[in-house]
Amino acid sequence: MRGAAVEAVGLRKSFGSFEALRGVDLAVQPGTVFGLIGPNGSGKSTTLKILLDLLRPSAGEVRVLGESPLRGGARLRTRIGYLPGELRLRGHTTGRRLLRFYAGVSGGVDASHAEVLAERLGLDLDRKIGALSKGNKQKLGLVQAFMHRPELLILDEPTSGLDPLVQREFHRMLTEACAAGQTVLLSSHVLSEVQHTAHEVAVLSEGRVIAAGDVDTLRLRSLRRVNAGIATNDAASTEAAIRREPALAGLRVEPDPLGVRLTGTSHGDIGPLVATLARFEIRDLTLEEPDLEESVLHLYGERGMGPRHA
Repeated sequence: MRGAAVEAVGLRKSFGSFEALRGVDLAVQPGTVFGLIGPNGSGKSTTLKILLDLLRPSAGEVRVLGESPLRGGARLRTRIGYLPGELRLRGHTTGRRLLRFYAGVSGGVDASHAEVLAERLGLDLDRKIGALSKGNKQKLGLVQAFMHRPELLILDEPTSGLDPLVQREFHRMLTEACAAGQTVLLSSHVLSEVQHTAHEVAVLSEGRVIAAGDVDTLRLRSLRRVNAGIATNDAASTEAAIRREPALAGLRVEPDPLGVRLTGTSHGDIGPLVATLARFEIRDLTLEEPDLEESVLHLYGERGMGPRHA
């Protein structure tokens, strides 16, 4: 882990009798996007707050940009752009004035760069913060995190409240940040959030890393929830034919009033799945991404298992 932009070894955090983190190890390489994913309550936000010295660990070691967050203090934080998971912005000041305040804290901020970021995200900086929607407050939070071009971006649920077009622009901002040599650590409970942007991921569950590696190796993107209605006058023979198809293995086959219905989670490339379904008379078809917890449990078994590194 030598030279990592962010490293944590044996990170533990307890709140009374509740153990939020149970020995988390992380290594985020410079110039990459690292995704920290897991269900709500898995320890993502706690981990990020410890990296920022907003919380102190109960045990373990942490280094951020080569320094201890505790010893680095305010000087270290000027090298970091942070978007909290629960962004609370209130008051009668405008977004522009708030950014001016943050620029004074961070130092070395190009005001024109903040303006460009706001324009890209579709944010009106002259509106008062109290009148902003959740999505616009999130945009303001992103601008303040990015505007001083920090070495490290720590973003907790960064696309919360953003519409799809703004999310796309945010993903472009991440790509540009990496191209400029910046490092990004983001957390999300939405699997697709990190599939499209992260180079590597760590999957957290109940305060433990249960899987870590690059997205393709972990094969999280190969899971799909299937719901297909197939028309047939002979449900029994159609069901038998379906059960002989390897691409449909593991799906439930049940009769319905118009034929049979396939439901369940498919694990594999989408091509063979669609080609196999096309051999039947499809009445309706839905393919969707399972929620994150379902994906993790399907691939890695019950929570509480030991870490698995790809």
